[in-house]
Amino acid sequence: MDQEQQRYRERPSRLPGAVVWTWDAPDRPPRKPRSVLPDGCMDLIWTGGRIVVAGPDTHAFQVEPQNRLSCAAIRLAPGTAPVLLGVPACELRDHRADLADLWPSAAVRRLTDRIDRAPDAAAALERFALDRIADTGPPDPRTVAVAEGLRRGRSVAATAAEAGLGARQLHRRSLAAFGYGPKTLARILRLQRALELIRAGLPYTEAAYAAGCTDQAHLAREMRDLAGTTLGAYFASAAANSETPQPSGSSTTA
Repeated sequence: MDQEQQRYRERPSRLPGAVVWTWDAPDRPPRKPRSVLPDGCMDLIWTGGRIVVAGPDTHAFQVEPQNRLSCAAIRLAPGTAPVLLGVPACELRDHRADLADLWPSAAVRRLTDRIDRAPDAAAALERFALDRIADTGPPDPRTVAVAEGLRRGRSVAATAAEAGLGARQLHRRSLAAFGYGPKTLARILRLQRALELIRAGLPYTEAAYAAGCTDQAHLAREMRDLAGTTLGAYFASAAANSETPQPSGSSTTA
């Protein structure tokens, strides 16, 4: 295992669908920016003594080397963060915000102090998320069903019908829960499926079909539109930096 992979660690969270992850920054910053691809998720990131909310992205977010700071975070499944934060996801689309800009400063200061003092910052952040969801209640089951249906490659129309939602209802709920409409979420989740299959060793063409694209050219267009690069360049950059591309929510800066 190379040093880059050793510095990034993740584990499943006790919060359904969430992942707890950490990044230990090296003494000297990495040489190149890191491209964070959209994945439908939102992250709560403790870094530099503050808590940052990484909103849902519609395009690749570039993390500059000097901003890749040590951090602990929890990546929340699509639709979970707005319930936890009390803020519609569309208000945070393509944005990184301090939690102090969203919540009363005194509450954020108490939470930050608690995490600062904790022997395991990631576990403390997870405990906060668990406690918060216990107070607010889980995401709407229909929202969960929509995300799961799209993740499995179901069409937007079929997913809406299964969830008992009309087109306008689905779009309105999707903006609040995911940050964008269901078609955008479907594209993002399909791209992530394809990338996961490629990382597992499947050729581009086979991964494209298996993920739900019509052909490799379709996957290539989606990669350009959502990630701003090509499949070859994306994986070549990862190899050049001795880095296995991490899940796209793993941004380490605001």
